[in-house]
Amino acid sequence: MALRVAFLGTPDFAVPTLAELIAQGHDIAAVYSQPPRPKGRGLALEKGAVHRFAQTAGLEVRTPLSLKSAEEQAAFAALDLDAAVVVAYGLLLPKAILDAPKLGCFNLHGSLLPRWRGAAPIQRAVMAGDAETGVMVMRMDEGLDTGPVLMAERTTIGRQTSGELAQKLARLGADLMVRALGALERGAITAQPQAGEGVTYAKKISKDEARIDWSKSAGEIDCLIRGLAPSPGAFTDAKGERLKILYAEPVTGKGAPGEAIGDDLIIACGQGALRLLKVQRAGGRVMAAEELLKGFAVPRGTRFS
Repeated sequence: MALRVAFLGTPDFAVPTLAELIAQGHDIAAVYSQPPRPKGRGLALEKGAVHRFAQTAGLEVRTPLSLKSAEEQAAFAALDLDAAVVVAYGLLLPKAILDAPKLGCFNLHGSLLPRWRGAAPIQRAVMAGDAETGVMVMRMDEGLDTGPVLMAERTTIGRQTSGELAQKLARLGADLMVRALGALERGAITAQPQAGEGVTYAKKISKDEARIDWSKSAGEIDCLIRGLAPSPGAFTDAKGERLKILYAEPVTGKGAPGEAIGDDLIIACGQGALRLLKVQRAGGRVMAAEELLKGFAVPRGTRFS
């Protein structure tokens, strides 16, 4: 039986779940998304990925700045929902919103809770060098990702970037959410409290974190680069120009940290070295290292800072 659902989400990561809810025949009463934001050089207002997708699907889209007002809470309650599904919405839900749907509000979170509660769980897992991560469906409460868990799906990280991992988790999560809603509707699932140990927080990525510190080990820098790819991108300075590094691989080699020790973009680290594979010059496009070197020579001894 179809549920009457509100969907709350904003970025690309949330789109597969909304698409799967539609495909499964659920009644999407309304879609909530963050308001359009100014982007690009012209600062034109740009709608989020969920907003654009929902409009193409003919769904009502609401973009309040906040859900704290009595008016917004009354409008949400008037939807007469069975459930609300939340995926990377970007706002904390007040108690009045959490209490409105008959079955509750359910969040798809991109980590194995209680590890990496918060805003950037996928990036933080890669940056920390975690071996595995996953997605979880939890019943939301007033805490920050503290609610009990209905279902989980695990996956290895390997050498994926956070962008690649997010795409994988988005697909896994879409399937997980519809399975969880189905089991919930049948009364065939019980939410389990999160473990009290192993809690970590995935705070937003700051600009300062994106600068590469070449005194760290090649393994640590590799995790940083993959964790920040494709956005915001780890960066370094070379020959007076800023370079974003989008992918690299640890290799053997010794030298002063930040020194080019080969002619093919091998840079020494505090321990080991990294071969840079995908880079982006300021204002340019992402390119392979070989292409960069055709117009931006980096001879042995060049210092990256």
